[in-house]
Parts: sequence; structure tokens; C-alpha cells
Amino acid sequence: MCHDGSGEHPEAPEPANPTASRRAFSRLLLAGTGLAALSACAPEAARPTPSAAAAASAAATSAPVTATPSATATTTAPPAASVPASPAATAPETAPPARSTVKPRHSLTDPASPWVVVNKHRPLTPAAYVPAALVQPRVRLATSGEAALLNSTTAAAAEKMFAAAAGAGVTMTLASGYRSFATQTSTYNGYVNSRGQAAADTASARPGHSEHQTGWSFDIGDGGGACSFQPCFADQPAAAWAKANGHRFGFVVRYPWMLHDITGYYYEPWHLRYVGVEAAGEMKARGITTLEQYFGLEAAPAYR
Repeated sequence: MCHDGSGEHPEAPEPANPTASRRAFSRLLLAGTGLAALSACAPEAARPTPSAAAAASAAATSAPVTATPSATATTTAPPAASVPASPAATAPETAPPARSTVKPRHSLTDPASPWVVVNKHRPLTPAAYVPAALVQPRVRLATSGEAALLNSTTAAAAEKMFAAAAGAGVTMTLASGYRSFATQTSTYNGYVNSRGQAAADTASARPGHSEHQTGWSFDIGDGGGACSFQPCFADQPAAAWAKANGHRFGFVVRYPWMLHDITGYYYEPWHLRYVGVEAAGEMKARGITTLEQYFGLEAAPAYR
């Protein structure tokens, strides 16, 4: 969901380019559940080797793929090598916290609401929704065109967050922002044509199911440009800083580590979602890392 990937992230990745889909990494983890668990929980010396990861990748290619949730979906795919160590790997969020009893003060269905929840069970209404006020934030850009836009509220918060990060010596870039229904349709169809629908659903959000379309989400990059839309991005300064401090500006990492059975997407340390300082702060304080759990909604691992 990041371009949606990049789409949804990438955010700005090309569906026809397998090495550009962060969903390719999702398929690697899906095929090698044991490998993912080992990478997340084992000490450095015990983590899988490139050859082991390659074997898991081969298994993923031959095994059927099930559909997964909505959010944002297209990203550049990591090379089929071993899963890199990351901050998440040393401290995985494997045990989902108890659900919140929060009573929503904003709509969870209106796409103009900062608390709207978009996933594989909860499409946007209307499907072709367009934010009323899209602006280009005054931040460092690693993209252009519509992907450089956010809704005005998210843009203002992003400017404050990027400035604070810069003050701490961390350079962030806006790698992928708004994605229209038409752009998401083109991105998703590209995946379907090249890989089939089952595989496409693991790499890109279906049109009308992407957070990027709301203007409340965007993908970040690191100033050094390393590991964009790849698992190793979790180790980059921008990702680490955003995860630790994003809540102060109203942002959460929408697809946290090892909670894909709830969100429908594997870990995307680059995909941030604006929910407001109050909600983001409470989620941080209570250890609740998904919007589904925070608002007491059902998990959405796949399309119905």
C-alpha cells in the first residue's frame, strides 16, 4: 500500500519489475514461516543464510498465494537473498496486545476522517474518493507528481516531523504519498497481468482499498537512499527515528512487524499513517500497534 506499495507503497515501483515489489518480500516470508520466525527471534549467528533464504524464495514461487489486506501496496522488491537483520528482528511484535476500549470520536468509514480504517475488509466509500485539499508538503522529496502530495492535515504534520528529524541529524524523504484510484487501478492490473490475481493481492492493494488514496498515508525514505522499500530499511536512521518518534506528530507505522495476520500486510517500516497526536500517543503508551486492534475491529488478512 505504500506505492502502494509505492505504492502502497512504493511507492512508486513498477508492477512489472519483480525486484521492485516489497510484496515479493512478503511472499518470501509467507513461504518460509519458519525462516521468518527464525530471523525475528534468533540471535545474529543463528539467522538464516543467503542459501536458506534462496530456498524459501524458491518455495514461494511454486506455492499458491492467498490474498492479503488493503492499505497501500506497491513497493520495490528486495533482492531474493537472506532476510537482513533489523530493529524489528531483535524485538519482534509477535504477541498482539489486548484490544483498546477506545470510543472513536471520528468516523472509521469516512475517508476524510483521520481515523478511517482502510483494509481488505474495509474498502473506501466512494471507491474513487479524492481528498478535498491535496498539497505538496515542504519536505525533501524523492518522488514527483501526485505521489508528492498529501492532504493538508497530513502535510502540515509531516513538515513538523521531518524538521524535528533533521534537528536530530536524521534526513527523511517523502518517497510516495497520494495515489489516485486510477493510478492504483493501473498499478494493481500490472501485477495481475504479470503474476496473476492471487500473487497480485500479496503485492498491491486492489483499487479502492489503498490508504494512499486517502492522503493520510505516505512512505518515507532515508536521506542516504539506502534500502528503499526493502526489509533492510528498518535499519536506516529515518526508519528507526520515525518508529520511535512519529507518535509525537500523530503518525504510526501502519504495518508493524509480524502482525500481517491482522493488517494483511507484512512489515513496512517505511509506511506511515497519520491518526493524530492523541491516538498515536495512546497507541504508543499502551503498546497497541495496529489500527484494527486500537479500534476493536476484526483482523483483515485477506479479501473476502
